[in-house]
Order: sequence, then structure tokens, then C-alpha cells
Amino acid sequence: MNNTPSSERRVGPVVTGWSQPDAPFPGILTGTSVQLERLEAEKHAALLFRAFEGHDHVWDYLPYGPFSSASQYYRWAREAQEMTDTVFYAIKNLDTGAFEGVASYLRIAPQSGSIEVGHINMSPALQNTRAATEAMYLMMAWAFEAGYRRYEWKCDALNKPSRRAAQRLGFSYEGVFRQATIVKNRNRDTAWFAAIDLEWPALKEAFAAWLNPSNFDSDGRQIERLSDLTRLVRPHDDPTQT
Repeated sequence: MNNTPSSERRVGPVVTGWSQPDAPFPGILTGTSVQLERLEAEKHAALLFRAFEGHDHVWDYLPYGPFSSASQYYRWAREAQEMTDTVFYAIKNLDTGAFEGVASYLRIAPQSGSIEVGHINMSPALQNTRAATEAMYLMMAWAFEAGYRRYEWKCDALNKPSRRAAQRLGFSYEGVFRQATIVKNRNRDTAWFAAIDLEWPALKEAFAAWLNPSNFDSDGRQIERLSDLTRLVRPHDDPTQT
């Protein structure tokens, strides 16, 4: 029974002009320097294993890996591609012609317009490249343009590179869920970040400005930082990044 006086009862605004997204997930997302393809073990597993081999640290914050053999990674890729609640992509760096990373959509809730990007694993060859940023942009762009209202990023609260990447890409910090889960027999506090559809037009402009060839010098170095462009859009900053 709710005895709160009517003057103190508050509810959210009515959602208008939005309908539940009903678009199929894309098979391929293509940009200038990167292409994302739906993960297929037969096509991608051996190539991705080669990109990750010898870099066991890239698996530190994921609930699986590292993998000791190509066949072991192949089995994981087969299971991943068959999942119905998570959609995995292999990331191809068009500048090198190699498959160098993986990412996915997960926690997909069309009824509320919410979707998460996760299982992000970029090999050292892909990290800190224009292609890596464009891959994240393409996934965000598809989600918002398909009609999702909320695009989430979650990571281990101790994973400083992931928290830094989330803020750079325009996700706003929303807090830490303490003792959210157990990963590889270790406690995990989970840091939450998100971007919403009202922020997307400005974020899209920020990405367009950063990805423009004119933003890079003759040696490929950025002139304007993406984090400086997205700072104008984010309503909340991660306190560990200030």
C-alpha cells in the first residue's frame, strides 16, 4: 500500500515517438579501416587465435581464456557463434588485412530498447588504432540507428584500460556494482557505463570529426583527441579518469 502524498509521488515521463526495435542484427559492418563479420569458427578461429597467441594478458578480465591451442579456441568460437542471446563479431583490420579482435552485442532487450557491447578482446596489433575506434563506432551506430534507446558498457572495476576506453568513446559513468559476480574464482566489482539515444547525434558528430582523415597528420597521429570531443557530450565522468 502506497501512502505517499500525491504531491510527493513522482513517475518518469511518458515515452513517445519510440517503438520497439525489430531489425535483424547485421551480418557485416564496414567502415573505412575496419570490417566486422558475424563470428564463424570455420572462417575466423584459426586467424584470431594467431592474433591472440602469446598475449595471455588480453584474457585477464574475460570469463574464458587464455587458450593453449588453436583447437581449444576453435571450440570456444563454435560455442560463441551458436549462442542465441549474444551476437559475436570478428574484427578485421582493413589496414593490415588481418582479423585481430572480437566484440559482441549482449544483454539484448528490445522491449526496453537496451543493448550492451561486450566480450571485447582486441589483440595488441589492433589496440590503440583507428580501426579499433571505428569498430566501436560502427557497433554503437548500428544499435542507435536500429532504434535502441540505451547502449551499455560494463567492465571489471579494476580494468582501468576498459574504463578509460568507455569514457573516451562517449559512455557516461553510472557507478560500480559491488561483488557483482565471480570471474575465474575472483571477486568482480562491475563498473557501469552507458550512452543514450538523446546523446547519439552529438556523439556521432564527435566520431565523424575524429575519424575524418584531416584529423590525422602525415604519420597517422591524431590531431584532436576523441576524448576531448566526447567530453562535451558526456553528462557524467568516471572519477578514476579525472
